[in-house]
Amino acid sequence: MIKIHDFPHGARGLRVAWLCEEMDLAYAVTPVSFPPDNDYRALNPFGTVPFLQDGQVSMGESIAMMLYVAQKYGPTDALPLADNGRYAKVLQFTLLGEATLSSLMTPLLAVRFGAPSDQKRNWSALGIESRLKGTIDHLRDELGDRDFLVGSSLTLADISIATALRIWTRGVGQEMPATLRAYCERLEDRPACKRALGGR
Repeated sequence: MIKIHDFPHGARGLRVAWLCEEMDLAYAVTPVSFPPDNDYRALNPFGTVPFLQDGQVSMGESIAMMLYVAQKYGPTDALPLADNGRYAKVLQFTLLGEATLSSLMTPLLAVRFGAPSDQKRNWSALGIESRLKGTIDHLRDELGDRDFLVGSSLTLADISIATALRIWTRGVGQEMPATLRAYCERLEDRPACKRALGGR
């Protein structure tokens, strides 16, 4: 069975649990303390969260974990085949959800919850916020009036982006455009997402 080690309310681990639910795969979530303890670091020396175990496979990085699950246990509509016209776009937005969005939010989380009061609105934080807001506005324009980012069904791109936007609103405490707010609400109303959230 797939085992996902994650913080109790971790958005990155939610990506993998949500995909497992969409694919009707058995999985279990093991909570990780913050900061991770020595037992967890023995399991994953990088100390990053989430972390996946599946038989002999052990790996970190939530996007890689989603790609692994989709490819090993697919095919799935969530990841079109490489000869499908949507494939490249799905990969682009799936990676954008972490590399361009979530990873930049990590220092904002550190500032919000750890910086002294007089340093919470420092030059670096303001610059990162401005860049992220620009990216989020471009995502709003890309989505337009569609239900999903790429094509007519849910893909890894939607799971990746929606969980990144969850960090933006719930973790960083920022607002997002109404179009994207409605998009996230629709996705989080999916039975698979509800089940993934309920098991955490």
